[in-house]
Amino acid sequence: MSTWVLLRGLMREARHWGDFPSVLGAAIADARVVSLDLPGNGPLHRMPSPMRVEQMAQYCRQELRARGIAPPYHVLALSLGAMVAVAWATAYPQELSACVLINTSLRPLNPFYRRLRPHNYLDVCKLGLMPLDQERQERLILRLTSCRGDAQWAIVDAWVAYRREYPVSRRNALRQLSAAIRYRAPATPPVTPMLVLAGAQDKLVDARCSQQLASRWQTAFAMHPGAGHDLPLDDAHWVAQQVRDWLTGATGQLEKP
Repeated sequence: MSTWVLLRGLMREARHWGDFPSVLGAAIADARVVSLDLPGNGPLHRMPSPMRVEQMAQYCRQELRARGIAPPYHVLALSLGAMVAVAWATAYPQELSACVLINTSLRPLNPFYRRLRPHNYLDVCKLGLMPLDQERQERLILRLTSCRGDAQWAIVDAWVAYRREYPVSRRNALRQLSAAIRYRAPATPPVTPMLVLAGAQDKLVDARCSQQLASRWQTAFAMHPGAGHDLPLDDAHWVAQQVRDWLTGATGQLEKP
């Protein structure tokens, strides 16, 4: 049995994966899928979010051990979560069998204007600093992260319910954003085998960030032509298929970055 650890991004919790954990579990034989929340999000919303990505990785290690789940782990992670996966693989490569990194970016491999597309600066400020009502915030997040938002407005009701139950504080949102901005890629690539996935229509992070990362680190790579930042939300089955093909060595459909 392989253990798959799922990590989400900025201000998101495990429930935001939707049905993706079950889709991934069905695609990979004998997979145990564990979705972790980073401190400051979900049931951990009262905890202070770490100021460093490396500290987030340490929390994940400690939480899994507290649950009695021993390494090695496979990690599938999105955005900020993918930075946590990189930090984990850098510091404790013996604990990770594989990493799947989705729509992420790393300093200094990617310039700042691609790590966060400039036309989104105002919207990100609204999310972190301005007092929008909860439904408007979640609709804005859906618009920024999904290319199928028009077909998924019903999901906003669930997201608002999550926010009301476990509100992420403005302070924790800023701490998470600061950690993501300041994290630097290791000088040499981690030895853990990696697959990098990207959505070509990502409105938040330029897909070229993932392409460049895969090229520099010589990892497997695939780009979804019609998906956005929340790739597992836009096409969960495509993500699971890419992971399964990569694991089984059916790399014919994987692209060269």
